Amino acid sequence: MSVTSRYKNAWEGFWSEASGEPGSVFWDAEPALTAGLHLALYEPHVDHPGLTLVDLGCGNGTQTLFLADRFPKVLGFDLSAAAIELARERDKPGDTRFRVIDAVDTDQVAQLHAELGDANVYMRGVLHQCDAEDRQSLADTIATLVGERGRGFVLELAEAAGQKLARLAQAPSGPLPKLQPVFRHGIVPAAVADADVAEFFTTAGLDVIASGELPLTTTEYASDGSRIELPSKWLVVGRNG
Repeated sequence: MSVTSRYKNAWEGFWSEASGEPGSVFWDAEPALTAGLHLALYEPHVDHPGLTLVDLGCGNGTQTLFLADRFPKVLGFDLSAAAIELARERDKPGDTRFRVIDAVDTDQVAQLHAELGDANVYMRGVLHQCDAEDRQSLADTIATLVGERGRGFVLELAEAAGQKLARLAQAPSGPLPKLQPVFRHGIVPAAVADADVAEFFTTAGLDVIASGELPLTTTEYASDGSRIELPSKWLVVGRNG
């Protein structure tokens, strides 16, 4: 099984057009405002910090490189070759922290787990915009990767974020500049119901160890100069006992 061609083409198109400049992508905020905040929620539940940390859906690697300064072993992967190319351009010479992997390809995921063993997983904003038929498979992938010892941190846009994005898209002046390529490539943010997120992971055999709400900071600003933040939900998942 692999992701739909529509979905893969949408992301390949998006990242092929994306600039490598910091902050040029709508959700690519500074790590201090994103992964840095998430670690404070995640790390207290990580029983085995020496495991490889996998950044699933790493995009251009902004958060991955931040995480690599805080965990001994980090690997970022994404289904878009264009995204991985951008990430590798920013990586340190000699490091091979990035790979092209389809997160719902069970063979690729099984091979990765066989190589790494149990892993900790960081996933920010992937489930909420993937095609409906891939969501359970994505949760199953995290269950495979964390195994018995790892922990997963998942941050996803809430339903309320979809409503806010719809209002931004329908503004008289048109969608904000950094949102335009998202919609043009057919990417649909905040498409998963709040109540479904935890259920995907419990169906995959994982326990929800902790959860809460947290704004997702973007790189875009409103007309009054305030930075746009989107409501989001976070979970820490793993196997207890």
